[in-house]
Amino acid sequence: MKEKKKTNWVLTIVLILGTVTVFFPLYMAVIIAFKQPSEMTNDVAGALAFPAKWSLDNFRQAMEVTDFWRSLGNSLLITLTTIVLAVLLHSLAGYVIGRGMAKKKSFRVIYLYIVSGMFVPFSILMMPLVKQTAQMGLGNRAGVILLYLVFYMPMNVLLYTGYMKNIPMALEEAADIDGASTWKTFWKIVFPMMSPMHATVAILTALGTWNDVMTPLVILSGTGQNTLPLAQLNFQTQFGTNYNLAFASYLLALIPILVFYIICQKQILNGVANGAVKG
Repeated sequence: MKEKKKTNWVLTIVLILGTVTVFFPLYMAVIIAFKQPSEMTNDVAGALAFPAKWSLDNFRQAMEVTDFWRSLGNSLLITLTTIVLAVLLHSLAGYVIGRGMAKKKSFRVIYLYIVSGMFVPFSILMMPLVKQTAQMGLGNRAGVILLYLVFYMPMNVLLYTGYMKNIPMALEEAADIDGASTWKTFWKIVFPMMSPMHATVAILTALGTWNDVMTPLVILSGTGQNTLPLAQLNFQTQFGTNYNLAFASYLLALIPILVFYIICQKQILNGVANGAVKG
């Protein structure tokens, strides 16, 4: 009994420390976003103190500097299109590879080849991709979406392939007996059963796409089609950073992805538990 109580105390302390670690940066971001530049001090007590006046002026200025609605529209277009295409294409690839590995070893080689893409750093690919996208006329939002589909394919295929082990073959065999084609079986039976993994893939892809700076920076630079992270670089100059406006802009950019996560969190947990662990 004493050992159990000791374990509970240890877990409680760890949870408290974890909570503080997560919420302290968020607290600082909110405080800085509402403060005026004159209130920014190196004093610890002053840095942690509430702003003298709660005002939305920083948020209004941040929206003007980043051309917020235009940048938000570009981010939403790129992120949502990438999510939809990733769920459709990567789930299909995961299905083919997951079922194929049980029959032919060649599918195992294809699977390992695709998953190995997770270990290739973007810095190695950056310059060749910039040149190729320019030559192919893809130095635009369509090019960014195409690159994201390639970049997130290894992780998504890994998740979908693992999740296929949770879907009984008997369902597909029954559909085959009823005369359904493989294509129809996937879209009518398998694809709906992948819903938890769809949510997981959607949020992981959305987080990576929404917060990415490097890909839009090297592909969209000079096109005037800035995403929110790219527009937020305006707060950083060679003379310093306007932290008050920057953090206000970061909070504005956090809202859409936070809402999306809250909506999908139940499916995300189910997908990770059933797919990533067992896969």
